Amino acid sequence: MALHTILGANGTIATELLPVLLENKEQIRLVSRKPKAIAGTTTMATNLLNRDETVKAVEGSSIVYLLVGIEYNHKVWQRDWPVIMQNVMDACKAAKAKLIFFDNVYPYGTPATPVTEATPFNPCSKKGAIRAAVDNMLLNEMKNGMLDAIITRAADFYGPRVTDKSAANVLVFSRMKKKQTAQWFVNPHVKRTYSYTPDCAKAIYILSQHPEAFNQTWILPAVFPAFTGKEFIALAAREMNASAKVQVIPKWIVKMIGWFNPFIREMYEMLYQDEFGYQLDSSRFEKAFNFTPTSYEEGIKATAQWVLENE
Repeated sequence: MALHTILGANGTIATELLPVLLENKEQIRLVSRKPKAIAGTTTMATNLLNRDETVKAVEGSSIVYLLVGIEYNHKVWQRDWPVIMQNVMDACKAAKAKLIFFDNVYPYGTPATPVTEATPFNPCSKKGAIRAAVDNMLLNEMKNGMLDAIITRAADFYGPRVTDKSAANVLVFSRMKKKQTAQWFVNPHVKRTYSYTPDCAKAIYILSQHPEAFNQTWILPAVFPAFTGKEFIALAAREMNASAKVQVIPKWIVKMIGWFNPFIREMYEMLYQDEFGYQLDSSRFEKAFNFTPTSYEEGIKATAQWVLENE
């Protein structure tokens, strides 16, 4: 039986991937600094910054999912991400395991057209430049035939169980539940893709089952055309029985808050995504695997129901 190992087992996508693996009766190993014991899995506490620990965590694996998240700080990313990627690549090569890396769209900067797998890297942020460099580490291994791997890409998240890991959940759903006005960064009038987390998890498992999908980049399922912030909030308001009014947070306010809040300070350089918008085109994945992304109507309804019942 193939062993599927999740690196970053306590994260958002891992939370959605785990039931998919269990449903398919896969052998599962959960790896993180402090993995939670879950029936039907084994766990291993590992620091991915330690090469020997990483090699041990991956040993015996067939498929490895790199889903780890680290502190949202460009200095930490610069220091730690290259080390993590090198350790994971070395571990996968030693185990002869295939690697699926879950990445964002930061390396693309502000593309003029919808993002596809062919969109060139053109980062316009410190964190985007770091992610592009880390991606290139893996792309070079794939190109040289040293490692079977996939880079998958998703936009910012929304969905059930996402909680504080998503601007959409924090600014829209959580505020609506508290009877507060929904908020949106900078510009609610441009189309901006949000990726539905259950779709992302299903998609990376599908990719794991198709050898021909490896040594490529894949844009994960996303609705196209995307909603604007106004459209997203209006639909959420209907499901949350709340006002569709939007409080826009301008860039200068974010910058000011960033003086006192390190996370917001790091987020400021990414506001171009909200100012100009961007859309992902996942048609290549959809055609290859006969997959229809969950509509915003269905995804927002499921997210609203979960927030109302759980948060």
